[in-house]
Amino acid sequence: MTDLTTLALLGLAGYRGTQLAVHDTILDPVRDRIIAWHERRQDSAVRAAVVTLISCVYCMGWWVSGALLATYLLVTGSFDQAPLLVHGLEWLAVASLAVLLNRVDDALSQVHG
Repeated sequence: MTDLTTLALLGLAGYRGTQLAVHDTILDPVRDRIIAWHERRQDSAVRAAVVTLISCVYCMGWWVSGALLATYLLVTGSFDQAPLLVHGLEWLAVASLAVLLNRVDDALSQVHG
């Protein structure tokens, strides 16, 4: 099982990666193209799901956290050192910290307007 310090660092990275994917201006051109793609066929469930994914910190945070955890486990060669269920719990832990940080960020932005 991955130690708590590593899970915390992955959670911090998950938070930052989520902010990058959903809010940071560097990815505005990509998000704008996806939104324009959706607007051409607004009745498409797949296109609506993609737009939801790229605009929701909770949705994107889940997948960013999973990708970071999987990358870490594969790069360190530790993927096969624990059952898949354990890695699922690690994914929940990493995603939970990323979501918590997003909630704090949202609350602070409302306070400081």
